[in-house]
Amino acid sequence: MSTRRQENKNGDVSIVIPMYNEKESLPELMKNISETFDKCGKSYEVIFVDDGSTDGSFDVVKNMYIEYAGRVKALRFSRNCGKSAALNAGIAAATGDVIITMDADLQDDPAAIPGMMAKLKEGWDVVSGWKKVRHDPFGKTFPSKIWNLMTSLVSGLRLHDFNCGFKAYRRDAAKNLDIYGERHRYLPALAHWDGCRVTEIEVPHHARKFGKSKYGTWRMFNGAMDMITLLFLKKYMRSPMHFFGILGMLFITIGVGILGYFGVQWIMTMEMRIRPLTLLGSGLMVMGVQFISIGLIGEMITNSLQSRRQYTIRERLE
Repeated sequence: MSTRRQENKNGDVSIVIPMYNEKESLPELMKNISETFDKCGKSYEVIFVDDGSTDGSFDVVKNMYIEYAGRVKALRFSRNCGKSAALNAGIAAATGDVIITMDADLQDDPAAIPGMMAKLKEGWDVVSGWKKVRHDPFGKTFPSKIWNLMTSLVSGLRLHDFNCGFKAYRRDAAKNLDIYGERHRYLPALAHWDGCRVTEIEVPHHARKFGKSKYGTWRMFNGAMDMITLLFLKKYMRSPMHFFGILGMLFITIGVGILGYFGVQWIMTMEMRIRPLTLLGSGLMVMGVQFISIGLIGEMITNSLQSRRQYTIRERLE
């Protein structure tokens, strides 16, 4: 279903809010956003992206679409696709010169938005929120500190809180981000590598009022996997063959050297014995060919499917 209204000519600010089973939080969140912008006098639009909620969240958004006429847009995915897909869809639908991303759980405070916009006016392209005082359990805060330290070292960008969902972007900076998979965890680093000026600002953080966190015990493991991904993307995002090809050629060279040695020995003595090193040489050559093949497949995927849409929109309110 698609419900359309004449498009609101261009808001100063677009607020993109991914949501998944947050129906209790949405009315209060929208009220807080409205009060914030009434005070600062900026025009705005709020884009809710329902990432496959099953608790009736989209019905709440439909009511707000009527109540806040011309201020609310909404997209609804046909299934849960993840935060990166939701951010990608929301940013694509945004029309504002400034794009704000924030979570739907009331832990991010819209009152911080004017300060983030002021920071953008200083010349920054991306302003990332820093939850200096966090109201989360130790199981979330400690792994987050380790993750942020490692990400700063790897990316060359010093931030305290890469994974904070509360961020402000200039329009071009946000639109140029290629967001898929789990990239939402390190968008400031990707923007930094694209040449954007990135900074951070302290933002208030509130305890969750409704529901429970959508992040489980696998958060730290996922963070470690994301770090490996970050290292790979930094050097080989556009040329995976340079990584897999080097490994493949190294294995093949060692394998050829080992088998060549035994080949010469066989020619000289006319005796062939299967030794562990012979098997190792053969295995290295096979692995080398496999790595090169993986690199070629990676190049094909990079060129043809990297920006492919990974979500299906079931309903749209504009």
